[in-house]
Amino acid sequence: MTSRATGLVFALMAVTIFSIQDGVSKHLADNYPAVFIAMMRYWAFAAFAVALASRSQAGVSGTAATPRPWLQAFRGVLLALQIVVAITSFAVVGLAQSQAILQSAPLIVALLSMPLLGERVGWRRWTAIAVGFVGVLLILKPEAGGFDLGLLLPVACAFLYSLYSITTRLASRTDSANTSFFYTGVAGAVAISLVGPFYWTSFEGNDGWWMLLLCVLGISGHYLLIRAFDHIDAVIVQSMSYLQLVLVTLIGVFIYGETLGFNMIVGSLIVVAAGLFTIYREARSGRKLLPMDPSGEL
Repeated sequence: MTSRATGLVFALMAVTIFSIQDGVSKHLADNYPAVFIAMMRYWAFAAFAVALASRSQAGVSGTAATPRPWLQAFRGVLLALQIVVAITSFAVVGLAQSQAILQSAPLIVALLSMPLLGERVGWRRWTAIAVGFVGVLLILKPEAGGFDLGLLLPVACAFLYSLYSITTRLASRTDSANTSFFYTGVAGAVAISLVGPFYWTSFEGNDGWWMLLLCVLGISGHYLLIRAFDHIDAVIVQSMSYLQLVLVTLIGVFIYGETLGFNMIVGSLIVVAAGLFTIYREARSGRKLLPMDPSGEL
């Protein structure tokens, strides 16, 4: 198997695992507080991040060294908050619709990169952003009845992840990817552990095993993703991540009985097309593309 083929297999396995992770998150979120679920996930992820740092040449102390510790800590807090909102959205809105709206994050990142990073956005990406947000409006537009305020959850989630992506780009100007990865896990775990214990809930039935599976899926997915980046470019991995929308939608429909309306299907296709175009334009302009985060989202 060629290096490229190996990387594609790793990326496909990672996307599949992250999709299953979302499905398990929804199962648990129907019965347990989202903050509690996210805290358990973060404890496992932080342990993974520390283990990776300890095996690196720089060691834990060298990996943790950064001239911008407050920025790195802020990134971790942002992502922890985003994961809590995402898990809540899975329970309130549903997997398919939440994931469809979350796919607009690359468009929001391109929009925010102008005032926050000083980047230029050409007319092609402006067009993609505008078209993509038309797709989001289609997903949000109710086919019957009034507007569901719960849909603001995945919208807020997409904005939180976009802010996290912007701060990650800022951090990448001075810190290595290993350092940012370390702080993503450790700072996020510390932040959510200040709140999570107040939501502590005892597991019922087999839910303890489901939580263990959720943690194992998260670690496995990130390991495979790291391996994928060893073999193929970020633009390929990020493009493949749109398969997660398809897989999560299948889980939502066939396992949780969710329904797909016309607006959602058309809107999702528009958002994915606009997002893919934005990713390729950013790659051509030489901007650094970002890997997935612990939530499984881009």
